[in-house]
Amino acid sequence: LHSAVTRIQVQRPGFNYTFAHICILNNDKTCIVDDIVHVLEELKAARSSNRTNFAITYPITHLKDGREVYNGHQLGGVTVHSKDRVKSAEAIQLTYYLQAINSLNDMVAEKWESIFCDTVELFQKSNRKVKMYPFTSSSLKEDFQKTSRVSERYLITSLVLVVTLAILCCSMQDCVRSKPWLGLLGLLTVTLATLTAAGIINLTGGKYNSTFLGIPFVMLGHGLYGTFEMLSSWRKTREDQHVKERTAAVFADSMLSFSLTTAMYLVTFGIGASPFTNIEAARIFCCNSCIAIFFNYLYVLSFYGSSLVFTGYIENNYQHSIFCRKVPKPEVLQEKPAWYRFLLTARFSEDTDDSEETNTYESHLLVWFLKRYYCDWITNTYVKPFVVLFYLVYISFALMGYLQVSEGSDLSNIVATATRTIEYTTAQQKYFSNYSPVIGFYIYESIEYWNTSVQEDVLEYTKGFVRISWFESYLNYLRKLNVSTGLPKKNFTDMLRNSFLKTPQFAHFSEDIIFSKKYNNEVDVVASRMFLVAKTMETRREELYDLLETLRKLSLTSKVKFIVFNPSFVYMDRYASSVGAPLQNSCISALFLLFFSAFLVADSLINVWLTLTVASVEFGVIGFMTLWKVELDCISVLCLIYGINYTIDNCAPLLSTFVLGKEFTRTKWVKNALEVHGVAILQSYLCYIVGLIPLAAVPSNLTRTLFRCLFLIALVTFFHCFAILPVILTFLPPSKKKRKEKKNPENREEIECVEMVDMDSTRVVDQITTV
Repeated sequence: LHSAVTRIQVQRPGFNYTFAHICILNNDKTCIVDDIVHVLEELKAARSSNRTNFAITYPITHLKDGREVYNGHQLGGVTVHSKDRVKSAEAIQLTYYLQAINSLNDMVAEKWESIFCDTVELFQKSNRKVKMYPFTSSSLKEDFQKTSRVSERYLITSLVLVVTLAILCCSMQDCVRSKPWLGLLGLLTVTLATLTAAGIINLTGGKYNSTFLGIPFVMLGHGLYGTFEMLSSWRKTREDQHVKERTAAVFADSMLSFSLTTAMYLVTFGIGASPFTNIEAARIFCCNSCIAIFFNYLYVLSFYGSSLVFTGYIENNYQHSIFCRKVPKPEVLQEKPAWYRFLLTARFSEDTDDSEETNTYESHLLVWFLKRYYCDWITNTYVKPFVVLFYLVYISFALMGYLQVSEGSDLSNIVATATRTIEYTTAQQKYFSNYSPVIGFYIYESIEYWNTSVQEDVLEYTKGFVRISWFESYLNYLRKLNVSTGLPKKNFTDMLRNSFLKTPQFAHFSEDIIFSKKYNNEVDVVASRMFLVAKTMETRREELYDLLETLRKLSLTSKVKFIVFNPSFVYMDRYASSVGAPLQNSCISALFLLFFSAFLVADSLINVWLTLTVASVEFGVIGFMTLWKVELDCISVLCLIYGINYTIDNCAPLLSTFVLGKEFTRTKWVKNALEVHGVAILQSYLCYIVGLIPLAAVPSNLTRTLFRCLFLIALVTFFHCFAILPVILTFLPPSKKKRKEKKNPENREEIECVEMVDMDSTRVVDQITTV
């Protein structure tokens, strides 16, 4: 396999590049390859010459030239005899290092990586007993973007399901008052806003990434609720009013809360899109979401508002809600077939008594269910204790999960499942998790290496590690020569330069030491490095992070000034400091906005309840997503930011109606709030959940995290809207009776009664107006 890889050729005009042309070179101008390759070559030579005394030790072995090399990250699944002699190994890892010094070299290296993967796969076909997992510098990027391709048909299925359910949610048996087109047009409004945002990002040179898959679901939760809320407000208007008056009442009733929740989305996602967020994918996601939400607000005001007016005129003219055909009077329908009567069933105002006129929309299934059954059931005295008990269970499990929250730094969590990244990281975790990556231990100042106390300090700092160290090797070298390690400075340095580093088996340590000549020609070691490897268990990432923090604290307090480094530390540091930043900033901005808006709303108690509800929902979502094996990574943090807004979106109108209600009992106002806003919440929730279900089948870890977080947000918010808040609000203070407004005895009511008789004197209408 190694020979096949080194023979790979990249054809360019006039020249064919091989590994030897683009590899990284060492001091003797040969390609750097893994030491395990030299071990295997020596093992092969020993077998061909029938030598049986050749042994490989683990995790440090000796080459033919006497060099000590570390093979813990190159041999995996190792079984050893006594004295660390390797009996067998289940896995070998080979790494090839390529240059990227200019654009041509970078292009050739990228092409070489592509051919490398094809070569390994071809080699796999001819050697089926050996499993091979290639991985290159571009594999993660390719596998990250692959999620979008594998999600396409699932997203189409999701769209079809949401369209179907949105139309059904807006339909009712009455063919005049049914509004199926508004369900479709509401979804079209959300789609137009999402496409507009995508177009703007594309035109401004923005980069697409797979986290954008969450944006349609962000828009679905916010946009559809706004359109359903407007439709619910339309159902509360009087049918004898003009369409303009009904539309004005709809906008006055629903657009205030929709405007405030839109502002909350813009603030929280705006903070996430600001320079305070260090993760570029999170920043781009938040920026795109802000643009989509802003245009969705404009489209709801204009496009969907116009659609509502249009369907209002259709209803006012007694035209069919789908076919726009004039619905005949009942006496004409009696002469038609049964299927015709079924399609054109409608209630005319002439057939409706005054007492029934306000209840024409109650034939809608969800309105009927909430008003007739659910509102009375959830506020029943015998149901409340069980709901409170259920909430305590919910808090208990959420707390159990919250105490186990872990920050996810596993890159395989953001890629599709059947990819090279998953296969490679799985194999690496299985076979190469016994030891940590090689950690560089850099002493960046001149210290008294010849001093025995300093020697003891350095060895103490690196105690417990597997060490690949010039310092330890040099001290052992002196002991073998029966020379004291506490030599004078000049003797210590001269023997290091002229004897130790000239020995072939220690010559490679010359790259680990920097010498400097002083003004008196005295040579001093100004800096040096050693390499450490720690023994780790399966919880490798957590151990690595703890190890990094321990070494850092030690570097700040030790006598010897040193730093530790491994390329993986860069990602760990950045991720640890950045993963929670968007969520933290968004929570702070949301709290500030809620605090300052308390002085603008009619009652500051609304904001108090809203803050407690958001805290309860976010606490539950974080706890349950941990129990569902979802880590706190970039995707889950973005979902939690959305969860703040989704909760406010659904709970704010409900709480506002309850808090502002007066003169009746708390139970009465809870029922009223559910009747007014419950249908819109239920409709948007059903559409949202149906849209999420296909996402669970996408073969990608990214979409799996997305589905679990969004599903939990929707479920927990729904649980609060329809169970927790309706029960808790009925018995927690303040009392509604105490908040009754005292009537001023000077105020009086004037009642004007107007009797109107139509032209043919067949009907009398009493219009009563209270002034």
